[in-house]
Amino acid sequence: MQKDTETTRQVVPATDILEMDDGFHILMDLPGVGAEGLAIDLEENELTIRGTSTYAPVDKGNAMHVEFDAVSYARTFTLSDIVDRERIKATLRDGQLDLFLPKAEAAKPRRIEIRTA
Repeated sequence: MQKDTETTRQVVPATDILEMDDGFHILMDLPGVGAEGLAIDLEENELTIRGTSTYAPVDKGNAMHVEFDAVSYARTFTLSDIVDRERIKATLRDGQLDLFLPKAEAAKPRRIEIRTA
């Protein structure tokens, strides 16, 4: 049997974007990525998420075929001016990243008061 060898795979992670009244949630699937392997950078209007998964090498027997290997994830989003960049928050739990991008106060929905004359 011939051994399969592979370099780190480059993957665009599965992503959902949800809009709420107070902001946006970007939910990203990053299996095998820990906080130490995750980088989130904001440069002007570009939000870039990069992560690398890590798996312990197989140490029993002679591995003939290995599919659990390091994966490099990357995705970039262009942010609009309605996002309050100073209050972006990130939470990583069980391989899922939840980025909260709050709306700037001026962009939040509000009710207009009606005055009578």
